[in-house]
Amino acid sequence: MGLQADTVTNGREALHALETTPYDLVLMDVQMPEMDGLEATRHIRTMTAATEPSCRIPVIAMTAGAMAQDRQQCFAAGMDDYLTKPLDLSELTRVLSQWLPGQQNKSAEATLSIEGR
Repeated sequence: MGLQADTVTNGREALHALETTPYDLVLMDVQMPEMDGLEATRHIRTMTAATEPSCRIPVIAMTAGAMAQDRQQCFAAGMDDYLTKPLDLSELTRVLSQWLPGQQNKSAEATLSIEGR
């Protein structure tokens, strides 16, 4: 899709990355060491609470948890969408297209991918 992505390994690193780099979208792993994706998303929403709704950075959950309560936890934490692992390429493409409309072919797009290791 011509997107540029940066990766970090936990929620604390994600918050630091978001403080120093303007991103258009965050792919957030839910289970990570130090600070999980739910807590990191709550911090992101607190940090950006004063911004315009149109400036709200989309946070997309990426998780192996496929139960209804997993999805509800993600949305309750402030995430905007939800992808289950293993990722399906067509579903990832659909979600990115939805949250980055008209941007699929711009190589300057910056996406932050946060994956626990």
